[in-house]
Order: sequence, then structure tokens, then C-alpha cells
Amino acid sequence: MPDSAARKASVKRETKETRIDLELDLDGTGKYSISTGCGFFDHMLELFTLHGKFDLNLMCEGDKHTGFHHIVEDCGICLGRAFDEALSDRRGIARYGSVILPMDEALILAAADICGRSFVGFDISLPGERAGDFDSELLLEFLLSFSRSSGITLHMRKLSGENTHHIIECAFKALARTLRAAVAEDTGFKGDIPSTKGTI
Repeated sequence: MPDSAARKASVKRETKETRIDLELDLDGTGKYSISTGCGFFDHMLELFTLHGKFDLNLMCEGDKHTGFHHIVEDCGICLGRAFDEALSDRRGIARYGSVILPMDEALILAAADICGRSFVGFDISLPGERAGDFDSELLLEFLLSFSRSSGITLHMRKLSGENTHHIIECAFKALARTLRAAVAEDTGFKGDIPSTKGTI
């Protein structure tokens, strides 16, 4: 449940495939303690946390013998759920965020709308099947599971890039910076909900 004094949330999820314990603070300093069993995915979540200036503790045990699909998908579900709970009624947030972020030859456009509607527009081709121990197709699976459980619309587009590691890392950094902007306080709304509906 969200912390009434701060934008924090704790999520626990246990299935026959994974067991996850996650704590998130949207107003952190970029501190993290992350262990999923997938080294590359750990690294992506660490840099996501740092660039988003969130605090994230995430411990996941899962069925690594089948690959990392269930682990990545379920971590996305839990992280999205934590964002949803920590944001509460979305009062006073900027709601929108976007960035064009470079990493060497890779260039990624990311945009987000914290609107209560799940959608992922994904136009990122990846030349390699893997980056370290991470299957390239799991980037989309993570974004889909995160979006579905958070109610956040995401658009991710590759503008350039040839190295699979660089492209995926660039995408996680772009996502972090975009969400950092979207969850930030917008003083122009003076604590109001940023929607003509009066709810998100």
C-alpha cells in the first residue's frame, strides 16, 4: 500500500514461477538494491533507478531454468503496480514526460502519459538476439507488463542504433528520464488532478 506521508509503495508477488519483494520511493535519490538472477536485467534496473532518481529495492527468485521471461515479466508487473500505488490519485503531477536520449550510436525517443490507460507503442528493432544473459525480446515484454499494471501509456522509438546492448540500455535510461519528468510535481496544477475529467 502507498505510504500516506510520501510517494512510496511495497509490492509482494508470489506465483509458481516467481517470488518478488519490491519497495519503491518515487522521491528518492537513485539508491538501489536489486537482485533478479539475471545480471543484465539487474544492470538495466539499476540504471533505471539512478536516472529516474527513484529508490528501489527489488528481490526476485524465479524459475531461471526456463530462461528469464517470467522473471522479467513479473518484475515489470510489480514495478508497474508500485508506480500505480505510489502515485495514488495522481494529484499535482506533471503527467507527461518525454526525452530523446543518446548512448554512443544509439538514440531513443521515449514519451509517457500517466493517464490510467495502458498502451505501448514500440518501434525498436534489435539486431542481436541477446545482450549478455538477457533475451532481446524481453525489452518489449517488460514494457508491456509495466504499462498494463501501472496504467501508463508509453511510446518508445529507436531513431538510430546498431549495438544491441547500447540500444536496450539507452531505452531503459530514456524510460527512466521520461518517468522522472512525468511523476514530478507540477506547481502550475497546485495539487489538482491534471485532467478535465477530475480523475485519472
